[in-house]
Amino acid sequence: MNFLLTLLFIPFAPFWYGNVSSLNGAVVPTDSNCQATICSIEASSSTNSNGNSDSYYNMFPVENALATGPMPIRQASAKDINLWAGASVSIDVDSGTILHYDNGRKRTQIASLTKLMTAVLAIENIKDLSEDVVITKEDLNVAGTVVGCPTSVFCNGNRMYVGEKVKAMDLMRVMLMNSANDSATALGVHMAGSADKFVDMMNERAKSLGLRDTHFCTPSGLEIDGEEDQCYSSAYDIARIAAYSLKYDTIWNIMRVPEGQFYSSDGKYVHVLKNTDQLLNTLPGCIGGKTGFTPLAGKSLLLGAVDPSGKHKIISVVLSDEKRWDDMKLLVDWVFNNYSWK
Repeated sequence: MNFLLTLLFIPFAPFWYGNVSSLNGAVVPTDSNCQATICSIEASSSTNSNGNSDSYYNMFPVENALATGPMPIRQASAKDINLWAGASVSIDVDSGTILHYDNGRKRTQIASLTKLMTAVLAIENIKDLSEDVVITKEDLNVAGTVVGCPTSVFCNGNRMYVGEKVKAMDLMRVMLMNSANDSATALGVHMAGSADKFVDMMNERAKSLGLRDTHFCTPSGLEIDGEEDQCYSSAYDIARIAAYSLKYDTIWNIMRVPEGQFYSSDGKYVHVLKNTDQLLNTLPGCIGGKTGFTPLAGKSLLLGAVDPSGKHKIISVVLSDEKRWDDMKLLVDWVFNNYSWK
């Protein structure tokens, strides 16, 4: 029986990569290089002073789930869902089971969904998020959404200025809530000395997490002119980053806040916070999310949600989706209506 269970669940392992095949009604990626084993990352551990456990054994503890945890089982009568998105994925956080998969490994630009990796690195590398970050000219020399300007052509608040001191935590807040490109750049420059060096950190971290369809090129997700094809990830990789980030409460607590404000460290300047996630207070079970948009990437969204029992979390991602709000609602409802955990 144990052998049969292993054969049943190995294809749902999160590091199972390659062509798409079907097993028991669930669509999953498979990999000819991982035919008889679960592809995983070497265990490692570290600690930081932000109050978060940084023990890292496997982003998706599949073997543990097989032994003790409930697994999501799809109803035999469940029909596949069709979305507008160019690519979409939904995964069960605890087991790594892929619940929905459509072009999940398609490499494409992901815009500000990139900022979730920037947030992960901030948690893992900044010992005290209450420390000051000095805003530089490089930080402010970015396009698109910035502090004080929700769009590149509309400003409704104070922008940051060169030399301003801002708490790292406040930069995290405005990066994840407002999707501000200058705050993401400021955090990256603060950690690595320059945006380019921080991008190297991002790609090394992506490699350590086993992400095979990801290459970052800026801390914010803005593409580099003439090098757009070097800025990419996939719905599947982004879902995995999001699921991994759930171990850091700080990130998801920020993404659940609808609005607010923060001050420069000297108290002279106030900056407005406004969450870009329109589903935050309208989708039952939503635990937070991150939006993304550039003309090349299109409109994208990642979102975490918990089932009505409050016991099972999922991460869903839609990329290049003009109907991202409606599609995300459909996807989350479809998962919880068609899966049960046993």
